[in-house]
Amino acid sequence: MIRLLILAGIVCFFYKMIRGRWPWEKAVSTRQQAIFRARRLLGVEARANRTDIIAAHKRLVAMVHPDKGGTNEQVHEANAARDLLFDELPDGRPD
Repeated sequence: MIRLLILAGIVCFFYKMIRGRWPWEKAVSTRQQAIFRARRLLGVEARANRTDIIAAHKRLVAMVHPDKGGTNEQVHEANAARDLLFDELPDGRPD
């Protein structure tokens, strides 16, 4: 019985090493990961409304705009984050 428990522990350990998570942990969808990154990039909370998202986007774009030393890629990332969070709002329309 002890051998079986040790074997199960070893299998779980290698599963964690290979997959990056424990066998009993629920996998997070890539969309949820993208939404988390978008919220972190814009600095808004999960319950942010349209006004909060727009204000955070304007602040970020003002900092990363190419005229302010940023890059086009950073502006595109900010726009993509804004659009993704707009899609997650209950009505889904960007206004």
